Amino acid sequence: QVHLVESGGGLVQPGGSLRLSCAASDLSLHYYVIGWFRPAPGKEREGVSCISSTDGSTTYADSVKGRFTTSRDNAKNTVYLQMNALKPEDTAVYYCATRPSYYCSNFGPYPLSGFDYWGQGTLVTVSS
Repeated sequence: QVHLVESGGGLVQPGGSLRLSCAASDLSLHYYVIGWFRPAPGKEREGVSCISSTDGSTTYADSVKGRFTTSRDNAKNTVYLQMNALKPEDTAVYYCATRPSYYCSNFGPYPLSGFDYWGQGTLVTVSS
């Protein structure tokens, strides 16, 4: 059983920043594509961002492009989601998940495709 653990959520004012972490104690994350997701109206989950397992290339949802950045620290076996200029509509539980592939292919049209292990999520609340 793989255990992914998200952390870093909390309450932040609009315009503020948070950094979420996704860590695993029993899986080497650098072998996997890592996606970040959140619930969205009319969708099971919205694909927020994705980072490849090879060259660090990234993909972002239009709703967060320019505000969110995902990165890896392989030495710490952790993937991050830096969230800046947060808006109330960013309020959600954020999940990370692994996909056994090299690149974030089709993450835009089919964000959930191929992601198998999921964390329990961390709550981000953006409110004044």
